[in-house]
Amino acid sequence: MVDYYALSVPEALKSLGSSENGLTDEEAKKRLEQYGINEIEKRKKTTPFQIFIRQFTSFIVVILLAAIVISLVIGERLDAIVISIIVVLNGIFGFIQEYKAEQAIEALRKLTALKAKVIRDGKETEIDSKELVPGDVVLLETGAKVPADARLLTIAAFQVDEASLTGESVPSSKVIDPFKPGIPVTDQENMVFMGTIVTKGHAKAVITGTGMSTQIGKIAEMVQEVKEKLTPLQEKLKQFGKWLGIVTIGVCAVVFGVGVLREYLAAGIVESHFVSEMFLASVALAVAAIPEGLPAIVTISLALGVRKMVKRNALIRQLPAVETLGSTNVICSDKTGTLTKNEMTVREIYANGRIIKVTGEGYAPEGKFMADDKELDAKDIGLLLRIGTLCNDSRLSHEERWDILGDPTEGALLVSAGKAGLDRAELEKHYPRIDEIPFDSERKCMSTIHKVDGQNVAYIKGAPDTILKDCNSAFINGKIRKLTEQDKNDILKINQDMASKALRVLGFAFRPLTGKYDLTPEKLEKDMVFVGLQAMIDPPRDEVKVAIEKCRTAGIRAVMITGDYKLTAMAIAKELGLFKEGDKAVSGDELDKMSDEELGEAVEHIVIYARVSPEHKARILSALKEKGHVVAMTGDGVNDAPAIKKADIGIAMGITGTDVAKEASDMVLTDDNFASIVNAVEEGRGIYSSIKQFVQYTLSSNLGEILVIFLAILIGWPLPLIAIQILWVNLLTDGLPGIALGLDPFSKDLMRRQPRKRDEKIISKDVIQNILIVGIVMAIGTLFMFYSYGTETLKAKSIAFTTLIMFQLFNVLTYRAKRFLIDVKTSRFLLGSVIISVLMQLAVLYTPLNVAFKTVPIGLYDWIKILLVTCTLYIILEVRKIVLERKEAKYASGSQA
Repeated sequence: MVDYYALSVPEALKSLGSSENGLTDEEAKKRLEQYGINEIEKRKKTTPFQIFIRQFTSFIVVILLAAIVISLVIGERLDAIVISIIVVLNGIFGFIQEYKAEQAIEALRKLTALKAKVIRDGKETEIDSKELVPGDVVLLETGAKVPADARLLTIAAFQVDEASLTGESVPSSKVIDPFKPGIPVTDQENMVFMGTIVTKGHAKAVITGTGMSTQIGKIAEMVQEVKEKLTPLQEKLKQFGKWLGIVTIGVCAVVFGVGVLREYLAAGIVESHFVSEMFLASVALAVAAIPEGLPAIVTISLALGVRKMVKRNALIRQLPAVETLGSTNVICSDKTGTLTKNEMTVREIYANGRIIKVTGEGYAPEGKFMADDKELDAKDIGLLLRIGTLCNDSRLSHEERWDILGDPTEGALLVSAGKAGLDRAELEKHYPRIDEIPFDSERKCMSTIHKVDGQNVAYIKGAPDTILKDCNSAFINGKIRKLTEQDKNDILKINQDMASKALRVLGFAFRPLTGKYDLTPEKLEKDMVFVGLQAMIDPPRDEVKVAIEKCRTAGIRAVMITGDYKLTAMAIAKELGLFKEGDKAVSGDELDKMSDEELGEAVEHIVIYARVSPEHKARILSALKEKGHVVAMTGDGVNDAPAIKKADIGIAMGITGTDVAKEASDMVLTDDNFASIVNAVEEGRGIYSSIKQFVQYTLSSNLGEILVIFLAILIGWPLPLIAIQILWVNLLTDGLPGIALGLDPFSKDLMRRQPRKRDEKIISKDVIQNILIVGIVMAIGTLFMFYSYGTETLKAKSIAFTTLIMFQLFNVLTYRAKRFLIDVKTSRFLLGSVIISVLMQLAVLYTPLNVAFKTVPIGLYDWIKILLVTCTLYIILEVRKIVLERKEAKYASGSQA
């Protein structure tokens, strides 16, 4: 194995058959086949066969299989065959759903894969990090996660947090000089290792090892995927299911015992066929009534719902986040790129004591510089544009269209310079960068040091107030002159005027350096020469205004958090309808002067936080959570990670976000758009609503089945349904209609309701009342029909069997009904599943299958009676909904008054 840390940069590149321009795409493909993909081997995936077998390993199904064996032993072969078919059908149905969920979750894992900036064919491009190969040249910057082991080629103030590998809590400062062979990993400071985090600066490196050949690959057991935890909702339903299972088995045991005892008391003897019939019925009832599939249904609903969210540009990284989304009532959003389009364009420049207008739109470097309605010679502002181009880490690219690789604000500066014919690559040849102090959100500026005509010169850009504070002179019309306090005030006034027009303003300065310089901000960024301002605009996104209105209707408060000036933020907020009369806007300075108690009192009225740092975000978040709010918060930088982690829903930007921010988040916006957050909240509410409806429907229907059998035995009647009929009811009603509840579009009024409370129970008082009403009505109606046809005949059992199914189908229809009417367009899956269930029941009644199910055909008059009885449940539930709606409306109007 080659010790790359002991080789010089040229030797390392030669050893890897690469160059500073990277590999060709063709060579990279060959190496990918040779070395394999760049990922740590994970434990074996669950195969489709294993998923299928898993459907037959639960306790209840094992009991059912035992019942099949007993049926065969006592000679009930037809019963055994039919039960076997139903068990297999249930298994296939469960397999299809679980396999879909597995596929959805696997697709999400692929989507969450990290990206890497790489040089291929001499061009900078972005690829999935798993496609990296030894010899690839990668670009690393602050906040990036190192995608593979690599030897550093060039660095600028570069530091890496290697705690995940070495345990060292202090970031490692990197160098590029070679070391002697035989030193430990902790001392290989010219190397970077897979999984570590860039905390400062940027670098270029050549990949030396990928996948299992990396340092972390050698200790792969440490990073193996842990067993996926259940979400809080799954855990609650699993515990509830266990409790209900024990109760149900107890009830079924009582059903069996009471049935056998009554037969003995009535006849003085209990025949074996009666015992087997009672046993099979009790087992079938237990199978049908125990909601053992509830946690699985939650998983399926969450996984398929998450897949829907991806289509709406919201990538959920943690399943519990879907549950929390439904109760989110405050969204704290960054402004730039989230509320706005993220297409920064320089519109105005201040230089040489005058305002200059810049024409042109978007990222194409086409436009003019206008002063007093006349075109200006760009040479007059050449130094200002040069500083904006060189004190810059972004790239302007042109393939199918002009685009920015990097920060949009920096990109706008490249475009404005491009309009004057300045090209970054050419400028870097004449004025090479030799050092830098990266941008820091605390300092609010960035400095780069360049060789200019043999002299070291610092170029600085940043917030105008920060830049001006440390300037003592100004560059005007090619000459340097003293900068007075009056000059500074005049410039700040111009800055304020620009900001009031929603323009984002940056200040530019330089400082000639003599002799050896000190690369610390306090020493370097002082006694500077002010050059000018560039003001750019990032227009609001068209769809965000609608999204903010939707938030307001849904009881969600939108809050803007930005590093921009208060005036700029307010201008954008007003345009979006975010800032209304009575709302407050505060700056970071004002926030610093507030105590936690004062912030706690004011937080309910503040909708704009301007000029804030990541530390401010954490304070704002704490204040909101103290008030009991469920908060979603966005972020993109390394310093945002603690606030993202602390938020109820941490949201990272997919385009501008760092790897650190993404890994700390619960959700990643693939389009960095505020509207996508609102869409995700809507989907979260919808998923929770679907799960709640399924739970309510399943438990109410199961209670109906139990009461029908239990009450019939207590009264002393024969069993209204036999084992295979009970299992058929379960297959027909819990199957397609139950799943269809989650497939049809959500109710249109979801975003007109207030957010649910965080601690709201899925099986609430209202749900329990509904379950009891359905169960009791179902039992009374079914037993009434059973009794009216004589209880002893096959026709009576067929009527009871069909009545119970129709009750359950009317029950499921109420979940899509509003004031007795069902919207066919938004309920196609549910209506389709109900029709299929009815057709399957007709097959059991009117085809040779009736021999296996022990049914007989029933007439038209019988069907009319069944429909008249079973539709009563639909009427009762719809009337109840109307009564509850009126109560809620009355309560709401009373609380507002």
